[in-house]
Amino acid sequence: MPLSPQPRGSARSAAELNERIRGLWMRTGGRLSAEQRSEYERLVTEWAAAVREEVVKAA
Repeated sequence: MPLSPQPRGSARSAAELNERIRGLWMRTGGRLSAEQRSEYERLVTEWAAAVREEVVKAA
């Protein structure tokens, strides 16, 4: 089965995503359920893409 291409870039800024990641950790007291871990992984992946995009734009 072919993999779908990953969307390029992020609609949210790295700063906004960083705040969401921090908020998730604060709400859970540092212990993530399986569902929360999945959300965390999505946020971190989106954050990394946003950081790359911001660096490229700044260059």
